[in-house]
Amino acid sequence: METATTFGARDHARAQEGAQAEAMPVVPATAWPDPPREAGPLVWAETVAGGNYTHRALARGTELRLTDLRGDACAHLLLFVADRPWERLNVADTVKVQWNAYLGEGKLLLSDQGRVLASVVADSSGRHDALCGTSTLVRNTARYGDGTPQSASPAGRELFKLAALKNGLEPRDLPPSLSFFQGVRVGEDGALEFTGSAGAGASLTLRAEQDLTVLIANVPHPADPRPEYTSTPLEVLAWKGRATAPGDPLWEASPEGRRAFLNTADFHTARGLA
Repeated sequence: METATTFGARDHARAQEGAQAEAMPVVPATAWPDPPREAGPLVWAETVAGGNYTHRALARGTELRLTDLRGDACAHLLLFVADRPWERLNVADTVKVQWNAYLGEGKLLLSDQGRVLASVVADSSGRHDALCGTSTLVRNTARYGDGTPQSASPAGRELFKLAALKNGLEPRDLPPSLSFFQGVRVGEDGALEFTGSAGAGASLTLRAEQDLTVLIANVPHPADPRPEYTSTPLEVLAWKGRATAPGDPLWEASPEGRRAFLNTADFHTARGLA
């Protein structure tokens, strides 16, 4: 089809309507062909290619399921409270308050205000990381020859910058991130050991405990020893749900977690959102 003229370009563009690619959002999300059995109405349905990113604002109570489709996805995650982006994921407090550097089912993702941003309600992977953060332009350039977003080996932080800008945030707003589906362990000598992934089909489900802005970069873990830039598709599905309430096992799992939930509930009550 001729695209040298405006009319030709328009006709070519319109001819693409309905075309499907492996990695793309489905709009509306309710058109997703195979929603999880336990899911309510889907509000986000997308496949994120390796070396790409996505972002979305999610309502309190929304459940977000990430799935490593082929065994080499690595979902680097940042969370911000939607209308107060200065309250954001604090990985150090997430680890410190819960006395555990290895996240999984039943753990909470905390802000530096002592409140819960999200809870981990299900996890079939167990290969996650709260220690290393994501990759950087300098590191990827040294290792792969380039780390810019348009390259074949984009760095996680560079993709986070793009996602941040689309949500009114700046590079200085980006804290250290969490990584899901690629893990590390700390050895007896203090060195980090890369544990790789749990394989294709591993999934993790988060529940938003506040209105959130979610940023995700699907790029190789910085500790991955393979010389090639290896990153495969990540499935992202979210559906309407309810925030964790008193009496839920997550709420009562530990004294520290209970206090964090109480801090969150107290804040919502003061704003008339309880």
